[in-house]
Amino acid sequence: MKITRQKHAKKHLGFFRNNFGVREPYQILLDGTFCQAALRGRIQLREQLPRYLMGETQLCTTRCVLKELETLGKDLYGAKLIAQKSQVRNCPHFKNSVSGSECLLSMVEEGNPHHYFVATQDQNLSVKVKKKPGVPLMFIIQNTIVLDKPSVKTIAFVKAVESGQLVSVHEKQSIKQLKEEQGLVKNPEQRGRKKRKKISGPNPLSCLKKKKKAQDTKPSSTSDKKRKRKRIRNRPTSKVLSEGSGCASSS
Repeated sequence: MKITRQKHAKKHLGFFRNNFGVREPYQILLDGTFCQAALRGRIQLREQLPRYLMGETQLCTTRCVLKELETLGKDLYGAKLIAQKSQVRNCPHFKNSVSGSECLLSMVEEGNPHHYFVATQDQNLSVKVKKKPGVPLMFIIQNTIVLDKPSVKTIAFVKAVESGQLVSVHEKQSIKQLKEEQGLVKNPEQRGRKKRKKISGPNPLSCLKKKKKAQDTKPSSTSDKKRKRKRIRNRPTSKVLSEGSGCASSS
């Protein structure tokens, strides 16, 4: 019986791996009902889940699930301890917490990009999860862990992708990664980063002392103009001759 369950699990995992890119370590999102069922059935999740899925697993939960278990009181104290030992994933309900089922449903929106498995005993949550393509569903029945077969919505989605009507999230991510490797699309992390201006040192030319202007040794042309030239007056020759002739007659 155990071998048959593992064969089914291997088949279902292969389907999700090939069509939705599910890889190890498998991330299992736990809610309070699943933890409570594991406690009642004395199931060691950390030991039995890797054996059943034949691969490495990570037990996960959210803050909303933990808060819900705290409010339910002592009856679910053991389930709360199991959930507290799991890794807490960030959910979008930072300020106002919601119910555990609503929170887990929000974690697998937009094509389940993180490839979460949803582990729950809540029938209403299970029905809603099955309406979302590409979300593996797990539950406990007769004290054994079961990986549910792909839902009708999931199979219909895969057929639509194969016929070319739709593109899966896994294929979109692969195309985007190839474009980034070829340099056709800029990496969003690099796009968001702004180039910081480098802090440059002072201009070395501005640090030099200013040279004093050399004083001209030659006298300026304006000073030459200011100097008054001495004029030599030439006496008229007629007057000089008359004076000379007068002196001769007197003698």
